[in-house]
Amino acid sequence: MERPTTPRISVAMSVYNGERFLALAIESILAQTFGDFEFLILDDGSKDATTQIIQDYAAKDARIHPILRENRGLIVSLNQLLAEARAPIIARMDADDIAYPQRFARQYAFLQANPDHAVVGCANEDIDDHGQPWPVDAPPYPTTFDDFLRAAEKSLPLISHPGVMYRRDPVLSVGGYHAAFRHCEDLDLWLRLASITKLANLTEPLIRYRHYPEQVSSRHATEQQIGAAVARIAYMERKAGRPDPTIGIKALPPIDDLDTLFGRPGVAQAVRARVAQGLLYSKAGLRDSGFDLILRHLREGGTRKGMWRTVARLIRFGEPARAIRLATTLASTATVAG
Repeated sequence: MERPTTPRISVAMSVYNGERFLALAIESILAQTFGDFEFLILDDGSKDATTQIIQDYAAKDARIHPILRENRGLIVSLNQLLAEARAPIIARMDADDIAYPQRFARQYAFLQANPDHAVVGCANEDIDDHGQPWPVDAPPYPTTFDDFLRAAEKSLPLISHPGVMYRRDPVLSVGGYHAAFRHCEDLDLWLRLASITKLANLTEPLIRYRHYPEQVSSRHATEQQIGAAVARIAYMERKAGRPDPTIGIKALPPIDDLDTLFGRPGVAQAVRARVAQGLLYSKAGLRDSGFDLILRHLREGGTRKGMWRTVARLIRFGEPARAIRLATTLASTATVAG
C-alpha cells in the first residue's frame, strides 16, 4: 500500500527469533510521546512466532510496516532498513530492549537543535532477562563530541546501538554498515562517522537495555572483540592519514593475516593484546577460542595484568582444566621473562 506522507522518523528494527521480548519492544515504540514515525520491522527469517507477532501488531497500527524474508544476517538487514526508510532521521531499536516513552522526543529535539550533529545516543538502564537491574561496571557514554573523541582514543564505550538516533544521509554517505565488522558493526560506523560529523549522547537513560545469555554479545564475544580491535586500529589509520584497508572487504582475515592487510608489522600482536584484556571477564570468551588467544598473547610477552585473577575466575566458571592451563602458561612465561 502507498504511504502518502513522509514521517519525521523511521524506526529501524531487525529481529531474528525474537518472540520472547518482541511484544514489549514493539509496545514501547508505539507508546512514544513523539508519534510521527514509521516503524519498519524486518523479520530476518525467524523460525519462531516472531512473524505472527509482527503481523498482529501491524494489523492494529498502520505505522508498522513488516518486511518479511529469508535469513540474511543483521548487517544486510540494517542496510536494507536504511535503504527502505523514508524519513531523514532513523531511530534504531532492538527486539529485546524497551524504549522509554520520551525517547524519540528527547533525541529528535537534540538533533533539531544541533544541526552539526548526525548521531545522538543515550544512557542505558541495564536490566536482565526478567527486567531486574543488571549491574554494569563501565564508564558513562561520552556526552559531547570532544568526550567522544577522547573515549575513542582510550577504547571506551561510545554509543549504545539500540538507543541511537541518527541522520540517514550521513550514514549512507560513509557506506552504511560494513559487512566485515560482524557483531561490532555499530562501533565501526561511529568511528567512520567521526571524520565527517559530530556524535554525542544524552545523559538521560532512554532505553532499558537487556542482558541475557542468548544475546549476540554473549554468544559471539571473541569475534566481537576482535572486530572492535580492528575497527579501532582502522580508525587510527584514517586519523593518521593512511588508507584504511578494511574499506570494501566483506570479512576480516584471520588475525595472523592482519599485518599483511595493514601493510606493516605488529598489527596482529596489537589486536591480540587488545582482545586478551577485553575477554578477561567474559564467560563466553574464556570458554571459546578467546582462551587460546589469551594464551598466545602471554607467550608473545603480552601484559599479564589481571591474568592471575582470571585463573580464579575460570574455576568459578566451572573450567578447572583451562584454569590450570592459564596458570601453567603464566608460570612458564614468568620464567622466560626472568
